[in-house]
Amino acid sequence: MEIAAVILGIGSNIVKILAVSWWAILPVGLFFIWKDFWLWGMNRLWKSKIKWAFLEIKIPRNILKTPKAMENVFSALYAIYYKPIGFEDIYFKGKARLWFSCELAGYGGEVHFYIRCPQIFRNLAESAIYSEYPDAEIGEAEDYTENMPEVLPNETYDLWGADYILARENPYPIKTYEFFEESIDERRLDPIAAITEVMSRLKEGEAIWIQYLINPVPNEWKKEGEAIRDKMMERRKEKPAGFFEALIAGLAKFLKNLSFAAAEYPVWAQEKKKEEKFKFLVLSPGEKNILEGVDNKISKLGFEAAIRFIYIDRRDSYSPANVAAVDGAFRQFNTLDMNSFRVISETKTYVTARKLTHKSWFRKQKIFYRQRQIYEAYKLRWFPPKFSILNSEELATIFHFPLVSVEAPLVRRLETKKGEPPSDLPME
Repeated sequence: MEIAAVILGIGSNIVKILAVSWWAILPVGLFFIWKDFWLWGMNRLWKSKIKWAFLEIKIPRNILKTPKAMENVFSALYAIYYKPIGFEDIYFKGKARLWFSCELAGYGGEVHFYIRCPQIFRNLAESAIYSEYPDAEIGEAEDYTENMPEVLPNETYDLWGADYILARENPYPIKTYEFFEESIDERRLDPIAAITEVMSRLKEGEAIWIQYLINPVPNEWKKEGEAIRDKMMERRKEKPAGFFEALIAGLAKFLKNLSFAAAEYPVWAQEKKKEEKFKFLVLSPGEKNILEGVDNKISKLGFEAAIRFIYIDRRDSYSPANVAAVDGAFRQFNTLDMNSFRVISETKTYVTARKLTHKSWFRKQKIFYRQRQIYEAYKLRWFPPKFSILNSEELATIFHFPLVSVEAPLVRRLETKKGEPPSDLPME
């Protein structure tokens, strides 16, 4: 009874305080709610004013270049980051950093490569691709998502979708294209072949869409990788002494030497630098690989990256095996000691069927809502709430034009090669 009385007393005091001070507390709470809605609305308005260019890249039949060429393309695209976004831009104009969308789409029995970029950077995108793939053909294309109904799923079509992010901290790398490369053509592997092969075997009415949203980021993200590296090397960064700390330390040395001056000669010893342990020599081979992988990743340009995958098919012929095939294709980039891709559970169009857990409550309604949400996000090319940081080498690994060794029969390739007209060609 005494405990209940104490609780009631505390509750009544809280009510009295709120009754007196609500006029000061309520505006503060409403301000933060209003700020979120304001930023959301201003950002939507800013996005609606961006003019986009939707480009299809038709690749030549005989590509001998490795994904290293695509890494150079992504490095060139980093140029869209030219200045940080300021306070006024964020809160009064709703601006954010501009982004690209690199897309791989399989539909109608063919495999297509697309890039969606702001219109002002179209020349940059085309120049970056032509510099590495001079025989490619780039042209304006219609948005392939418009060939599907405005809203999915519906009575005719069903949909599966999910967003992928890194399973561990951003500085840990995935398995990149260098792991798949060999000097002998017969032993050379192309990591994108598993995806294009699935896409080339789709039946009429099926579609597999894969979207890579990329946004250049400043180099501050490297600090996390440097901290991981220093921890593995057992490096200790000592904080430099401040003015008052140095003054007190100097005064203490002076008083100590003054006190013992009669017995021994004063010594003003310079601060000895601690010898750093050569931790690298005692690391295991696996730990050395991780250290080198982290060091290599943070040495290259970084991008905020979001991966979105959607599979669409008619309800009467829906094939879950295609979902498993694409998911398996992403697993080839995983390593147990460094990093891997995982699905963001909040975007995955599946909810556990176990009825004893709260996650299964309203299961059909949750799945339907997630399907509508991810389909809309794909068409708008918007970043999900969660994303990862991949460098140019990792992006080139998961999105590049397939090598000539890839046998997917229906990849959109150029049958002929363009040439320049002769210099003596008559103009009339």
